Amino acid sequence: MSQDIKKRFIAGAVCPKCSAMDTVRVYNLEGKDYRECVSCGYSDEMHFQPQVRELETRVNTSEEEKKSEVQVLVFPPPEKK
Repeated sequence: MSQDIKKRFIAGAVCPKCSAMDTVRVYNLEGKDYRECVSCGYSDEMHFQPQVRELETRVNTSEEEKKSEVQVLVFPPPEKK
């Protein structure tokens, strides 16, 4: 059985073995991603790290979330009896 595997060159990629630039290409075979160097023949499977949820900060919260966190202060505070 012959499969047409599309191999793509990655611009600016450097081979981890021979350090040649622009010789690395990637392809997908049976659901796994691989990279190979056409210069030295180096090849390995690529492992991607799972996405981690970004911590909420004042910079990445939406305006709606900011408005819901508004604190109302009564000034001067009511007198204690």
